[in-house]
Amino acid sequence: MRQDHQEYITFARDVLGVKYNDIELLVRAFTHRSYVNEHRKTVTEHNERLEFLGDAVLELVVTSFLYSNFTDPEGVLTNWRSSLVRTESISAAASRNDFEPLLRLSKGEKRGTARARAQILANCYEAVVGSLYLDQGYEAVARFIHDSLITTFQGILDSGSWMDPKSHFQEAAQSKEGSTPVYKVLSEIGPDHDKIFTVGVFVNGELKGQGVGPSKQAGQQKAAEVALQGYKS
Repeated sequence: MRQDHQEYITFARDVLGVKYNDIELLVRAFTHRSYVNEHRKTVTEHNERLEFLGDAVLELVVTSFLYSNFTDPEGVLTNWRSSLVRTESISAAASRNDFEPLLRLSKGEKRGTARARAQILANCYEAVVGSLYLDQGYEAVARFIHDSLITTFQGILDSGSWMDPKSHFQEAAQSKEGSTPVYKVLSEIGPDHDKIFTVGVFVNGELKGQGVGPSKQAGQQKAAEVALQGYKS
């Protein structure tokens, strides 16, 4: 056993609750493409194939949970599943379970933005799921996904964050103010092929939020996100 793999063995025991048969699978799950590029002589494989597998396993486990526990229509179940497996949800699960110290990244990626790091963590979570499935089987990986991710589902339901921002804000505005939001384009700049729209959302004539996007729809979604924050504050 290589000395620098001990931390991955400890992670497998403490976080995943298993002893890996092939610890190299788990190490690979934490290995970003950029790390391979900087260590070509010693490292040849990154985590993207494991991520590909893990994405499918994750969706299956979450879908199975929702199907087994709820009788809601397909459209609702699809939205709930999307809220659980989206980048923000799984990167947060990775952060809660201390994935970040084990990431193998290039020096440049280590200095990346918070958004880039969230994406890397989300991809790593899926890769770990893939490696755990290969090494330990379905029951072990389903248990890990439940404990690290599915346990957040009640909070998603309670907050309404599974809905897209426009739907969520419309429900909130009708509940709190008895009125339906109205969206208006406040400005648009740029040539026809590359316009930027600023959109405002109004409730009872009062501006509740505004957002910017490459389309009116994108601007509306951003405006609704801002307006929702106003209701929460």
